[in-house]
Amino acid sequence: MTACEPGGQATAPAASVRELPIAAAEVKPRDLSRRLTLSAEVRARQTVRLTARTRGMVEQILVEEGDAVQAGQLLLELEQSEQRAELARATALLKQAELAYQRQAELYQRNLSSAAEYQAQAAALRVAESEQQLWLTRVAFGRVYAPRAAVVSHRAVELGEAVREQELMFELAGMDELVVNFGVSERDVAQLAVGQALSLQLDAMPAVEWAGRIRRIFPAADLVSRFVTVEVALPTDAYNKGVKPGFLARVNLVIDARQQALAVPVSAVLLDDNQHYVLLVQDNLLVRQRVEVGVERGQWQEIIAGLVAGDIVMANASIDMQPGQAVRIVGWRG
Repeated sequence: MTACEPGGQATAPAASVRELPIAAAEVKPRDLSRRLTLSAEVRARQTVRLTARTRGMVEQILVEEGDAVQAGQLLLELEQSEQRAELARATALLKQAELAYQRQAELYQRNLSSAAEYQAQAAALRVAESEQQLWLTRVAFGRVYAPRAAVVSHRAVELGEAVREQELMFELAGMDELVVNFGVSERDVAQLAVGQALSLQLDAMPAVEWAGRIRRIFPAADLVSRFVTVEVALPTDAYNKGVKPGFLARVNLVIDARQQALAVPVSAVLLDDNQHYVLLVQDNLLVRQRVEVGVERGQWQEIIAGLVAGDIVMANASIDMQPGQAVRIVGWRG
């Protein structure tokens, strides 16, 4: 049976609307920051090389590798019997010169000696003072002191060993300032700043994430690699917590931070006449919506304008799809 319109004419039943099954995606904030992971060795920012300032035989060693030392602490003594003997002789000669000068000064004040004799004795006193100071310095050179609080990272001499001037004896490392230096391309270094926080992992302690900060950015790029050196400081207590110079660190850098960028799948964005657009899903119908796009990160496209959080778009848009097409969501992306 068919229905009849007024006047007796029959009408066909209304055709049902065909809904195309699609995958959809919700517009939401996503972290589209660009990230780099770079590897470099941990090292002490300040390392001091202590060399011999005079020749001699090692008479006493007071520290070993790994010992923490304080500024001014005695580390080593050289055998100094010859220098001490010379110092004793110079001290005796200085005493003799002082007495002679005092006698000459008294005679000069009483007009019993000439000005030339007085000046000659004064000069002899200054020579004796200089000679004593020379041997005081040479005796002092036989003792090696720590110039700052640090840890002995290397000892290069043994007890009884004869050393020459400028020969390496110790290396000290300031373990309160551990750093990591690595190279960054000239394009990426512009996105970094001194004081910027970042995270590090150490291969020796993979379960621990360390907080670091950019301590300095070197002023010039390497002429060959075109990389700029960046120095990252670890926490001051890192050494006390087990971090050692030489450990391999993996530094996580955030380049161009975009933690709350609105994004849709790259496949949701179409281009027509140099204009980007997406297909919004509203009341199960497709609606063409113009958008402004930002950066592309992997499978996600940043949306600068045209959409708001919570909008639903067709995830795999096609230029063959027409606005007004009825659709049915059967899957979701992201």
